[in-house]
Amino acid sequence: MIVSPLNRPAALCPEHSQLSDSPRELQPAVRDFGFPFSPAAQSANRLTWLCNLFSIELPGVMSQIRSMDRLAIKKAKFSIGQVVRHRLFPFRGIIFDVDPEFANTDEWYEAIPVGVRPSKDQPFYHLLAENSETDYIAYVSEQNLVEDVSDEPVRHPQIRELFLKTPDGHYEPRYQVRH
Repeated sequence: MIVSPLNRPAALCPEHSQLSDSPRELQPAVRDFGFPFSPAAQSANRLTWLCNLFSIELPGVMSQIRSMDRLAIKKAKFSIGQVVRHRLFPFRGIIFDVDPEFANTDEWYEAIPVGVRPSKDQPFYHLLAENSETDYIAYVSEQNLVEDVSDEPVRHPQIRELFLKTPDGHYEPRYQVRH
């Protein structure tokens, strides 16, 4: 845990152990700790200053910040029930599940040619897919999908198990899983 003037143990900072959330009451604590609060102070200077104040090593803090950034919530561009096409290959399908990032085997990933191999840190979609010859289940990265605007019906045989077709031609999940 990073200790700050606001959560510092009372033994280290008895005069500010009973702080409220009021900005007016926090100003003396900030002033007493000498925080460079001017608009001109840079973020890196503030981080270095805080690390020095609380005897925390800067590389450790930067490592934690980078790992938190990797955990940022990713927003999927496409939704369940949406009809999409592959950007490079001639197939399309209906999305029936979404992974926030790659969640398949390394063997599967390594089988993709390096020149077209997508990054793992993006949403991946499970599709009821079809091409001109057959239907199958596909696992596709977001960067390789585009919305299908053809209005042609999808003929995959599992559609009826998972989706209801609405009067306007869209696909609505038959069952909704709730956590």
